[in-house]
Amino acid sequence: MESLQVCNYMNRRPVTFSSEMPVAEAVERLLAGNQTGGAVLDENSKVVGFLSEQDCIEQMITSSYYREQVARVKDIMKTEVLSVKGYDSIFDLAQKIIKERPKLYPVVDDDGYFLGTISRANVLYAIDVQLRDGYKDH
Repeated sequence: MESLQVCNYMNRRPVTFSSEMPVAEAVERLLAGNQTGGAVLDENSKVVGFLSEQDCIEQMITSSYYREQVARVKDIMKTEVLSVKGYDSIFDLAQKIIKERPKLYPVVDDDGYFLGTISRANVLYAIDVQLRDGYKDH
């Protein structure tokens, strides 16, 4: 199980956002991509934040109440981002998910450049494949 790496199970083409993007556009991207959240990237593809469905729901309620849609992603994104490396172990990430509970993690290289995302479903799939392969060997 230790040999399973994040890079082998991550989504390499996930939804991403810019900090200046209107929240309404970000919501459209989340819905179209059937994603629960995504990384906010700067012009160099470095992760500067994370935007979740929860962040958007809260803002959309406020926007509908005040009849305004001027909020930008930077206004509501989380700036403390829990990210993982592509070479991290799926097993270690599974342990992290149990404690921290995010549904989705940005995957970055050692310099902070965005590579993709990995979700709880991706981790569950990787562990399931490993277990099924283990049963075949016996």
